[in-house]
Amino acid sequence: MHTDSLEKADALEQAASAFVELRPRLFGIAYRMLGSATEAEDILQEVWMRWQNTDRSVVENPSAFLALITTRLAINVAQSARSRREAYIGPWLPEPVDTSLDPAVGAERGEALELAFLLLLERLTPTERAAYVLREAFVYPYPQIAEILRISTVNARQLVSRARKHLGAVRREPIDKIEHRRLLKVFLEAAQTGDIAALEDLFAADVVSSSDGGGIRGAARFPLLGGHRVAKFVAAYAPRYWPSGDVRWVDVNGRAGVLVPRAHDQVTMLTIEASPQGIHHVMWIVNPDKLGAFERSRSRGSI
Repeated sequence: MHTDSLEKADALEQAASAFVELRPRLFGIAYRMLGSATEAEDILQEVWMRWQNTDRSVVENPSAFLALITTRLAINVAQSARSRREAYIGPWLPEPVDTSLDPAVGAERGEALELAFLLLLERLTPTERAAYVLREAFVYPYPQIAEILRISTVNARQLVSRARKHLGAVRREPIDKIEHRRLLKVFLEAAQTGDIAALEDLFAADVVSSSDGGGIRGAARFPLLGGHRVAKFVAAYAPRYWPSGDVRWVDVNGRAGVLVPRAHDQVTMLTIEASPQGIHHVMWIVNPDKLGAFERSRSRGSI
């Protein structure tokens, strides 16, 4: 009896060790699929429970098995998330994660991580998104993608190709991280002084400002479009929005962002999407749940 207990404890320890080793990659898959760290963490909890209850003696490749379960659960959640986001109050932005310690969030490549790109992934079907993420971010071979998605290898290739075309048609030409940080710094300086002309000079013609507040008071319910409108909006808040305290620079999904202090010990997260043409998207995250998830993402390593 005592021997059985020891064997079960040893088996569970081995299971936990395998799961912890693979956890960053599993989180990376689920997060890119859903744009939500909270939902990704929920999926990993479910994967851990299933892994504990699986007959692991018949699992030849734990990495492949856990990736399969994670991806299929993420597809199910993604299918239901669309209706929830349609009912979301105000603009919806992906839930940010702190990438200061893990810039790739468990990926072989840093693909599909920036907030702006996660928004583009929302244009894909859940299955297209899964195929694209597995191939482009984690370099899974097509036969394994086919097994995970329960399709043929030919169909897996077609899904990835279709996703690339959809995204390529709307994706901006990227800028490097140094230029991105410089543009955000210049934007901050112009915003803090209310300099409308300086703000307009930074913006691309199709600039949008989105405030994700999830319905909380003070968050804009609709996106603002156009350089002059966005500049006037930002400048109008200069006298009372920007406090005397310093903003805090953070790593947000592989790019620079800032946390702006507000009243009652609250903060707003600010980051941008930009190309060589200028700033295309000013993103404000005010939703306290998403900001809380950002803080929690710093300790994502535990089960």
